[in-house]
Amino acid sequence: MLGLFKQSKSKELLIEAPIKGRLMDISEVPDVVFSQKMVGDGMAIEPSEGRVTAPIEGIVLQVLDSKHAIALKSNEGVELLIHIGIDTVDLKGEGFEVFINVGDKVKVGDLLILFDLEKVKDKAKSTITPIVITNMEELADLEKSAHPQNQWIMRAVTER
Repeated sequence: MLGLFKQSKSKELLIEAPIKGRLMDISEVPDVVFSQKMVGDGMAIEPSEGRVTAPIEGIVLQVLDSKHAIALKSNEGVELLIHIGIDTVDLKGEGFEVFINVGDKVKVGDLLILFDLEKVKDKAKSTITPIVITNMEELADLEKSAHPQNQWIMRAVTER
């Protein structure tokens, strides 16, 4: 039938903001690795509190020893990096408390990390937190939203 009735294999994923705060474009992050999208595309948040929750349903891929970054993989296959602040690796985990482990399954809103926002403000280059999709090559589309009334900050569409 000439493919007229082909079913779409694409899946849509709404990515919620993992931290309360001011939404920003990734290009505003004060680190070229993120602002020039060397790791991937996404959004950033200037936090107003030190609580990080799961923005997607999926699995924990990695928690850095310094506790300032976490990698997740959604059920749709989208890989996401949440990197709390800039140059926070230098804090060596001080002021960070992790509530999950590699391999854990998470749901939207699950508590991932608590961090001392004032300590990060005092000791790191910036509190700005990039939320980056690290496997952009697998996406068919990415829509970003900086509207505070939306629950989601990104809509990723995969082709699977």
